[in-house]
Amino acid sequence: MIEHHAVAIFWTIVLGLSLMFYFLPTIVGLRKRNVLAIFVLNALLGWTFLGWVLALVWACTEDY
Repeated sequence: MIEHHAVAIFWTIVLGLSLMFYFLPTIVGLRKRNVLAIFVLNALLGWTFLGWVLALVWACTEDY
């Protein structure tokens, strides 16, 4: 039988990786001057596929 601690560790790792993937646009755009706007878009609309893709594209564009 699997220990309860092992299950808790597994789900903690799954949650952490999921959050990292969800906030990937923000992580990519950390060095951008508009990182706060990218974060807000990612946090509020990232649950939609379109919002997540838009935030990622914005994070990958060059600052002018």
